[in-house]
Amino acid sequence: MVGVGFEFEVEVGVGVVVVVEVVVGVGVEVVVVVVVVVEVGVGVEKTCNQQTKRSNIVKLFDVGSKVFLRTVTYHLVGKIIKKEGDWVELEEASWVADSGRFHEAIADGTLSEVEHVGSAVVNLATVTDAFPWVHELPKKSK
Repeated sequence: MVGVGFEFEVEVGVGVVVVVEVVVGVGVEVVVVVVVVVEVGVGVEKTCNQQTKRSNIVKLFDVGSKVFLRTVTYHLVGKIIKKEGDWVELEEASWVADSGRFHEAIADGTLSEVEHVGSAVVNLATVTDAFPWVHELPKKSK
């Protein structure tokens, strides 16, 4: 859940000078200057206690999630068992040498060429894109 808050503050300063001239008696003139400063402060606080679901990106990399990862140099499929900083550890991992028709790989789990590697550790900074894997993980190389 995420709370979102907004706070606005506006300050307005207004200066007013009033000159009062008073003539007293025989040729004596007294000038009184009155300065009035008015400060207006306007504070508006709007808080939006909006509850949002965790993003799909965060869920994709939760421990227990199965993922298809495309990094800058290779592709992997596996189940996340540990996450530390930018690193994830996969079990039941396979290197995907050839995904075949990519939409088929994602839609129905059909992979053309895979090599089962068991476990793998991947730096998420090298991941170019990732997809949830809702299929059985490959257990054999083909």
